[in-house]
Amino acid sequence: MSVPTSAVSDPAYLRARAMVTLFERLENLCEGAIAIDRGGRVVYVNEKYLASLGLKHTAEAIGRPIEEIIPNSLMRKVAETGEPILLDIMELGGEQLVVTRMPIEDENRKVIGAIGFVLYDHLESLKPLLARVAQLESDLRLARRQLSNARAARFTFADFVGTTPGIAQAKELAGRAARQSVTVLLTGETGTGKEMLAQAIHNASSRADKPFVSVNVAAIPETLIESEFFGTVPGAYTGADRKGREGKFRVADGGTLFLDEIGEMPLQLQAKLLRVLQEREIEPLGSDKISKVDVRVIAATNVDLRKRVSDGAFRADLYYRLNVLSVDLPPLRQCLDDLPDICARLLDDISASGDYVKAKITPSALAELARYDWPGNVRELRNILERALILSDSGRLTGDDFLRILPVGAEVRLAALVRPAGLVVPYAEAEAEFEKHTLEQALAASNGQISEAAKMLRISRATFYKKLAKFGLAAGPASV
Repeated sequence: MSVPTSAVSDPAYLRARAMVTLFERLENLCEGAIAIDRGGRVVYVNEKYLASLGLKHTAEAIGRPIEEIIPNSLMRKVAETGEPILLDIMELGGEQLVVTRMPIEDENRKVIGAIGFVLYDHLESLKPLLARVAQLESDLRLARRQLSNARAARFTFADFVGTTPGIAQAKELAGRAARQSVTVLLTGETGTGKEMLAQAIHNASSRADKPFVSVNVAAIPETLIESEFFGTVPGAYTGADRKGREGKFRVADGGTLFLDEIGEMPLQLQAKLLRVLQEREIEPLGSDKISKVDVRVIAATNVDLRKRVSDGAFRADLYYRLNVLSVDLPPLRQCLDDLPDICARLLDDISASGDYVKAKITPSALAELARYDWPGNVRELRNILERALILSDSGRLTGDDFLRILPVGAEVRLAALVRPAGLVVPYAEAEAEFEKHTLEQALAASNGQISEAAKMLRISRATFYKKLAKFGLAAGPASV
């Protein structure tokens, strides 16, 4: 039957035919189609979709709630809200399907149902698109890394995770420092996060929108350290830059200057640093002019500055000027209760810095990590986690993953607790031994069932896991 010429040019007719044609084409091209009414009951399913749904005949689906046919379906949501879900990945029967869902409207544009199409029944067809998305994500990570190299602090107090007494006290004192513009001295072993805390202080202060400049004093050659800090005028000495050079104090003007490994600063430069801290002014090399600077100094050291003062290697007056507010960062071995949170934070950071799978750390992994002494502290922990992630195919890190890569002598911390016979054990140590023995008894009585063991001791599963990590105890096979 031919269509009158007048009908072919009629907009309403063309729109109606377009809808029919679109539906027919989609139904032919897609791997499956299903439709529901406003109440969420199935009103249509095509033959191609039956096998994926585990059905033999369309009659088995008609009239049934959509959730009985496709568990966790979002079709009802589309029918109720009228908002389409144009592209989504849905799991069905162990497979991942690429789907689109659209509302169905009557002639008055009232939503009367929804229809969904399976565009692909496996993700191989989307490889070009997924590759493009992966490239965009990689470009975004690169841009973020480049931005982080600018004169800006990227860490906040939220990044300095932990609630154990040592960490809590350090964060409390650092928070006080952020509210004032005082000089701060951060002390602690290598790798405890001194620069992270310095950045957090800067970002929580009124200087947050100004530069944060970090300098490792030990890494600068002694012959260049003065010009590095205070700058030079053009032609100040043979070989000097003809344009002159701004020193770190000038670059950090208005913001924060972080001086790491301050204990390694040469004595002759210590006197000039003391003058800057007292007078707030600098004199570049080769210049006879003094200029004012407004810089908050945060210094850090992993050595005992008081001993260096007594040895004559560090000026006492500079030590007292730096030590207006001292914040001591505890070593990781004293914060093992925070190990799960610290690992989670580090794994997020590692995943964001490279093309890694989303990592999950198991209780057995935490227990293995808790057995090690961590002389390199959080920096060493990050290195170990990244190494384990590189060697992992699944991203699920277990105790065996770390047993293979932890340095020899991982029992050093536990071995150090053994005392000669007859020596009185301190109360805190005796209490810890009793707690560990109680955990071991609960695990044995519950056959390794964490939930059951936690109930016996009337504590939560999370607390039980933390205590396992604290004492280096491995969870039984049934608990993993």
